Amino acid sequence: MHLVDINNIFSGDAIRFNDYCAELYRFQIENNVVYREWVNLIHPTNTNDKIPQNIPALPISFFKERRVISGDFEPEKTFESSGTTGIVTSRHLVKRLDIYEQSFRAGFKYFYGDVKEWCVIALLPAYLERENSSLVYMAKELIAESGDAESGFYLYDYAGLSATLQRLEARGQKTLLLGVTFALLDFSAQFPQQLKHTVVMETGGMKGRGRELTRAELHGVLKERLGVQQIHAEYGMTELLSQAYSTGGGRYVCPPWMQVMVRSEDDPFMVTTEGTGILQIIDLANIYSCCFIATQDIGKVYADGSFEVLGRMDNSDMRGCSLLVV
Repeated sequence: MHLVDINNIFSGDAIRFNDYCAELYRFQIENNVVYREWVNLIHPTNTNDKIPQNIPALPISFFKERRVISGDFEPEKTFESSGTTGIVTSRHLVKRLDIYEQSFRAGFKYFYGDVKEWCVIALLPAYLERENSSLVYMAKELIAESGDAESGFYLYDYAGLSATLQRLEARGQKTLLLGVTFALLDFSAQFPQQLKHTVVMETGGMKGRGRELTRAELHGVLKERLGVQQIHAEYGMTELLSQAYSTGGGRYVCPPWMQVMVRSEDDPFMVTTEGTGILQIIDLANIYSCCFIATQDIGKVYADGSFEVLGRMDNSDMRGCSLLVV
């Protein structure tokens, strides 16, 4: 694809979504060996005339064992998922970091406006302690672009974080506190406060940190301790270059270049745009890997395209972010 087409993908032109899907399907069938092998295995009579829900989705597990790339290149960056010892982690070989940057910048602007209006604080200790996290990369770039002197990362300096938030609140600064779940819980337990100008956004992350709360329980605790009306959330993963966001209640909305569908647990070839089952994702930013991904998340997709995550498939590897169940 030409650069002008890439720019158009992130322009918010949802009308052409189906056309982009068909174009990228043809491109990846021709240039992605792993995807082509999979499609030929499950749909040996595939045609180029595809509508999004009929395009075969590549199981996310292939990112653990194979080089899922469209073309032949050395990656500019390799993102890796977190995982417990002994679990093979996913690897996303990124040909062009500028595509990822365009995606998360356009996504943030779509949901939250100009990042320069925000102070961005990232409480991501579990991610900072390992290399090649796509979430840390995104947070680092948003922190730099915000331009606020108070923007930055925090590890376990909860007292320092509390002092920073109090200064920001005093001057009425619009602030994003992006945090891994266990750290938000620990911080809010030690430094409860009433935040008026801060959006609290959780990214998941309770694996191995004690009993996992349901999302409703988690959000209830954080709202009470931090004095906010809603807890926002980010849905992303190593295998995707785009993110969906929830502005409350755990119901996520995709940007125009991303779409979530649902696959029947009983019939893997029955994919619909509404209902409950296994989530499939189309991410047009995955131009040089694979745009069509079958996740291991169970969820519910609504008529307006928004979705909830209800849990994980049985016997699937526990992801590093360890999504909470409803």
